[in-house]
Amino acid sequence: MANRSILVVDDNEINRGILGEIFKDKYNILEAGDGLEAIKIMEAEGTKLAAILLDIVMPEMDGYAVLEEMAKRDNLNETIPVLMITADTSTEAERTSYQKGAADVIHKPFDPVIVDRRVSRTIELYDHKNKLENQVDDQTRVLKKQFVYLKKQEEKLKNSNEKVIDTIATIVEFRSMESSYHLKRIKGFVRILALTAMNNYPEMGLTPHLVDVITQASAMHDIGKISVPDSILLKPGRLSNEEFEVMKSHTTRGSEIIEMIKDVQDKEYYEMCLDICRHHHERYDGKGYPDGLKGEQNSIGAQFTALADVYDALVSDRVYKAAYPMDKAYEMIKNGECGVFSEKLLACFEFARPDMEKLVTETKALEQAEKDT
Repeated sequence: MANRSILVVDDNEINRGILGEIFKDKYNILEAGDGLEAIKIMEAEGTKLAAILLDIVMPEMDGYAVLEEMAKRDNLNETIPVLMITADTSTEAERTSYQKGAADVIHKPFDPVIVDRRVSRTIELYDHKNKLENQVDDQTRVLKKQFVYLKKQEEKLKNSNEKVIDTIATIVEFRSMESSYHLKRIKGFVRILALTAMNNYPEMGLTPHLVDVITQASAMHDIGKISVPDSILLKPGRLSNEEFEVMKSHTTRGSEIIEMIKDVQDKEYYEMCLDICRHHHERYDGKGYPDGLKGEQNSIGAQFTALADVYDALVSDRVYKAAYPMDKAYEMIKNGECGVFSEKLLACFEFARPDMEKLVTETKALEQAEKDT
């Protein structure tokens, strides 16, 4: 990491020294006493900057103005994570920081261990994102532009949660080499199952709004696969025990990633995304992972997503197998060959089977049409 730098921007020399001391063994430390000086250093260093620690209250140009200037410069804060430094613990200060493009907010006085961990995790997340963006094709680059546009419109668009979730999840699908229709099917299956349950099992407490939240959040179930090596993620054969343990970690790693971006999501969507991501591989008999939840200990949203994910895996071509016929996939799930689900959920699956099979047929026809053109 010797060729990478962290830029510390604070008009207080003591604060700059404290922050620089935390990272001096990992990065080159650059210092700026105000926003104008910081902008000049950014121009000179460019992508050599691993992160920027930016004070809010400064003379000449404050931290918010620096963020606005970075946004004008090809959205530089999308490439280099900016962590705001402030003694202001108000919600308004944090909200303004995130709205203007900050990756995180750190409060004074500093705890070196906490600062080190939060900055390191943020840099790691941005490094993952930047690496993916350099590897994917033009279609993903278009997707990123749409994502940036949506973030700018966050205050104007009431439904931005759905679009942000879809954008992040689709990047993972590209890396996983899965069909672009995988997410459409997962969300479609979850919505069909959830609506069926809402109409037949009122004791589940489902509402149209909750069905929408569960449906959108289900798209984030595999976000943790961004941290799984290609050699395991795309392996055509059976995984070894060690490889399977790495693959299983996508549930907990995904939860960590979702926690990192919780401040740009509505609280209800964030909590549902976190729950589904962590628990969509639990089993009704308690033999799933990562927490071994049993029965109704697992949320209904995670249960819907688990069944939808299994069904789509069965009826789709994957690197390790060919697609099963839909009637065979249905029987395998009903007979308990692919996990354990509650009787109510299996009843919903039976009732919803025609609509789910219709969705499979429609999306596969669209996929084939795209291949033929």
